[in-house]
Amino acid sequence: MSEKKYRVAVIGGGSFGTSISNIIADNGHDICLWMRRQEAVDEVNSQHSNSDYLPNIELSPSLRASSDLGEAVSACDVIFMAVPSTPCRGVARQLAEYIAPGTIVVSTTKGIELDSNKLMSEVLGEELPNCRIGVMSGPNLAKELAARMITGTVIASQDESLIKTIQDLLQCGYFRVYGGSDMYGVELAGALKNVYAITSGLAAAMDCGHNTISMLITRALAEMSRYAVQKGADPMTFLGLAGVGDLFVTCTSPLSRNYRVGYELGKGKTIEEAVASLGQVAEGINTLKLMKEQSDALGIYMPLVNGLYEIVYEGRSVNEVIGGMMWSEQNRDVEFATK
Repeated sequence: MSEKKYRVAVIGGGSFGTSISNIIADNGHDICLWMRRQEAVDEVNSQHSNSDYLPNIELSPSLRASSDLGEAVSACDVIFMAVPSTPCRGVARQLAEYIAPGTIVVSTTKGIELDSNKLMSEVLGEELPNCRIGVMSGPNLAKELAARMITGTVIASQDESLIKTIQDLLQCGYFRVYGGSDMYGVELAGALKNVYAITSGLAAAMDCGHNTISMLITRALAEMSRYAVQKGADPMTFLGLAGVGDLFVTCTSPLSRNYRVGYELGKGKTIEEAVASLGQVAEGINTLKLMKEQSDALGIYMPLVNGLYEIVYEGRSVNEVIGGMMWSEQNRDVEFATK
């Protein structure tokens, strides 16, 4: 636990935003969780719970919530952005009115802006140019984190002081915070893995075996790495928590929203029905569209993306596509060997 007491705001009262807010409160810092709905704010403040997103989890009595954005971020040292990718720019634009230059702003959103194809750190850099930007990503299923199960994450930035601050702020007995410098790679990995979680959920619904799922995950890692290298990321980043760690957990756990969407697709639902049954944002749906457009434009070989795109956006049946998704893969196994 840090000896310094920070003033912190978390923007977004979903499952992950609430979970990290609770850690910050437990660590003794001054924390305010910004939530849009006043009923949710009242529940956090009076009942110390967020039943919509974290049922049966008791929150710290020192965690305070507010629906007033200006009040929530007033005089903050650190702000965590935990809203979905679609509203991120608009919320950041509102934040610009209230926060001081030099404030640390950390994105935890694992998505890409649909209209611009920009990562959230790039969006924040445009809307909050005088702030210090970092990204946090890893195998961080919110419900397990809220239940205080041992979890690791990566905070990435070129700013070593920012990394140290976030480590001091969040590190505790069950949450280990590792540092990294490849901000782009860490953030890209967090966004891309959502697409493959949909594919993995789809395969699970079709009762594929463990061998199949293992092959799917490793080939997904190869596709992610190919794409990332073309976009300028370090492929070695994908061997860490933000890459293979996050990919594994989201491709194997029903706690993953994108996995659950894929599972519903595999059971015969349409994409609209699958998303509606989830009741939350599944970032992989929009990311899939962007990856397909970019991989076509750049000539990147991505059979898993192509196959899932045909199911989600072109209306082809799962049975038509699923075999070709694997058999069209090229023969080379490891593409980025050191020798």
